[in-house]
Amino acid sequence: MDYHSEEEIRDILELREWIAEEIEKRQKEIEKLTQNIRILDSLVKQSSFSKASHLVSSSTKKSSQPTVQETASVIPMKTPDNQIIANAHVTQDELVIIPSEEVSLDIEVQPFKSFFLGRIIGNMESQDSTDVKSGKIPQNTAISCMVNKEGNRIREILIKNYRQKERLNEIINTATWSFARMVENSRK
Repeated sequence: MDYHSEEEIRDILELREWIAEEIEKRQKEIEKLTQNIRILDSLVKQSSFSKASHLVSSSTKKSSQPTVQETASVIPMKTPDNQIIANAHVTQDELVIIPSEEVSLDIEVQPFKSFFLGRIIGNMESQDSTDVKSGKIPQNTAISCMVNKEGNRIREILIKNYRQKERLNEIINTATWSFARMVENSRK
């Protein structure tokens, strides 16, 4: 029989624990990636339809030009007591807010609809609509917001064409504040 010292057993157990943690982490990443694929599929279905030949020709044109790879930066959104309630994934053209798995944000709990969607996003959409009508910006650059949910639980908020750093900051700050209030209100 092959016997191992206490130190070897401890090392083996630590390695096993580390592997289990890595597996769990990867499973969560796979779940998030799968969720993002579903969201992208949903966006494609909701978008205006284009002929496949147009899509192929426009993607070939893009690939022949040098492009800068767009990478997302992740901004943790925290409550005043430092609990992460969501992560904001930011690229040049869009913002995706994904609530933490530990936090259940009900779309019906205030102030999400009235303040965040109604006042903050609504005002930006209204301003962009005015700018599109006056010819200041093209229609395809107007801000758009889509909330993906599971039942009433917010799974993800996708905001396209925020266009300005000030808008991005306002969206992230007000979403963080709204989420923190929602967590408080859901405990009452």
